[in-house]
Amino acid sequence: MSQDQHEVQYVTIHGHRRAYVKAGSGPALLLLHGLACDHTTWEPVVEALSRRYTVIAPDMLGHGLSDKPRADYSVGGYANGMRDLLTVLGIDKVTVIGHSFGGGVAMQFAYQFPERTERMMLVSSGGLGPEVTPAIRAITTPGFHQAMGLLTLPGIRHAGVVGLKTLSMTGLRATHDLGEVADIYESFKDPQTRAATRHVVRAVVDWKGQIVTMADRAYLTDAMPMAVVWGRHDMVIPVRHASNAAALAPKARVEIIPDAGHFPHKDHPERFVKIVEDWVRSTKPATYSRAKWRALLKGGRVGPIGAMGVVASAENATTA
Repeated sequence: MSQDQHEVQYVTIHGHRRAYVKAGSGPALLLLHGLACDHTTWEPVVEALSRRYTVIAPDMLGHGLSDKPRADYSVGGYANGMRDLLTVLGIDKVTVIGHSFGGGVAMQFAYQFPERTERMMLVSSGGLGPEVTPAIRAITTPGFHQAMGLLTLPGIRHAGVVGLKTLSMTGLRATHDLGEVADIYESFKDPQTRAATRHVVRAVVDWKGQIVTMADRAYLTDAMPMAVVWGRHDMVIPVRHASNAAALAPKARVEIIPDAGHFPHKDHPERFVKIVEDWVRSTKPATYSRAKWRALLKGGRVGPIGAMGVVASAENATTA
């Protein structure tokens, strides 16, 4: 897979500058990164995907090279922002692929704008259960901003980043994702990034864990192809949440990638691209029907588990 950096472009919407990468041609894929990450998380797969698709990988507001204003950082606000970006770019419909927090945004985008969503893929996604790493819950606590300000002073930050990256290379499952955590830690040297991240987390997580869930609206995926991809050794959001997705949306394709952590698209980019291509090729894009949407809403069928319940197993989950 090519690791070349793709050209970053900018557009101003509602007075805020938004950064994004756009590559390739063909049916559109919208790639949404996770918390405190940016479009570069998708670099290992952009080149290969762009051979068949138009790939749009934005830095969501408050992340990466996009502006970090005092603004609406809810999943609904982000979904609106993605609709506006696509509108400016002249793209009417997309297959939306969201990683981690971006998976929550992908769900919300598909829910708010079904007429613009052809398919939805969730990658190690939030919104499928309450559990999340204590490191993310800690961001919601009082004093996080000030404490991180001290921990990101040059000497301390350098030692911390080196230590995390060193641990990530030990081969231990528990330290698998620490290389990416080191990059996030490095980004927290910017006070605006820390403030934006805190606003984002508080919208979806409290001290008990994740707040936002797709459980009560999962029945709407009957009208849209859905896939779920997870790393077997995810230490950020448990892989068992893929089982929740399988129970909530029985028609969804579920792929568990061995020897992968919270970033399966980075751990095994070639395998990830193959999963995406096979899934898109084997499914028909959703066609929005107001009558069908109305019927689903009126029926109001809720999935087989509660809003934040846990499912014992997923019989249709497969290992990629």
